[in-house]
Amino acid sequence: MLELTRKSDYAIRGMLYLARQAEGRISLISEIAAGALVPQSFLGKILQNFSKIGLVRSTRGTGGGFTLGRPADTITLLDIVEAVEGSIKPNVCVLEDNMCGLQKACKVHPVWMRLRDEIRQTLGGVTLKELA
Repeated sequence: MLELTRKSDYAIRGMLYLARQAEGRISLISEIAAGALVPQSFLGKILQNFSKIGLVRSTRGTGGGFTLGRPADTITLLDIVEAVEGSIKPNVCVLEDNMCGLQKACKVHPVWMRLRDEIRQTLGGVTLKELA
């Protein structure tokens, strides 16, 4: 069964919290964690990683915290999930061409490819703005 990790769930909840804030408002990690019902230390690590890839902006010092790194209507669930989990892959054979020697003969391979594409399309079609 395909299942997102707790880390993805926490990341989505934290990002939704930020999306619900007034544009440019800096939120403390303690405030985000409490509002998203996520452990602060876990969320802090997630948001620091997101800061490195531009999903959030981090401000240090007094009055520091986090804001979205881009407008909420340009951040999709796919952006968040792939930032946490890596590429969507229902089976290892869809990672790269020639990863599996059975690709051409395997009758299930097209199903895995379609599943991957449908998951990506669904997650990529939902923005934080829509959810917030």
